[in-house]
Amino acid sequence: MASATQRIPSKRQTLDEAYAPPANFLEIEVINPITHGVGKMRYTDYEIRMRSNLPVFKQKESSVRRRYSDFEWVRAELERDSKIVVPTLPGKSYKRQLPFRSDDGIFEEEFIENRRKALELFINKVAGHPLAQNERSLHIFLQEATIDKNYVPGKIRTA
Repeated sequence: MASATQRIPSKRQTLDEAYAPPANFLEIEVINPITHGVGKMRYTDYEIRMRSNLPVFKQKESSVRRRYSDFEWVRAELERDSKIVVPTLPGKSYKRQLPFRSDDGIFEEEFIENRRKALELFINKVAGHPLAQNERSLHIFLQEATIDKNYVPGKIRTA
C-alpha cells in the first residue's frame, strides 16, 4: 500500500533552468487609473500593460489605455465571435452615478481601485483562454493604440 502513495521522483533542476524565463507566459496588468474631464464629460481610463512570449501575439510587450466601455466592447465581441463563455464584468454602479451625491461616486479613489482590480481579474481570465487568444478583437483591445470598431472579426493566424 505504501507504493501507491509514493512520490514520483523529480528531475533535479539546475539554477539556469530555475531562473530561466518561463516556457509560455502571458502577464496583463491593469494599472495607473487616470480620471479625465469635468462634469458629464468625466471618465476614468486605465493602462493595460501586457507581456507575453506566446507566438499568437505579434507584439511581445504592449501598453494601451482603455476605458470601462472598451472592456464592455471586447466582452461583447468575444461573446459574439468566440465559442467561450466570457466572464462578467464588474457592475456599472448606476447608484454611484446619481446626481447630488455627497461623495465623488464612480470617481472616488476606493471605487476606482476596486474596479481596477476587478477589470484586471476579468482581462486575465479572458486572455488566458486559448480560444480567446486567437480572436482579433482581443488583440486589438490589448495591443492597438485605438480600437477600430469597424474591424473585420476573425481569428489570428500564427505562421
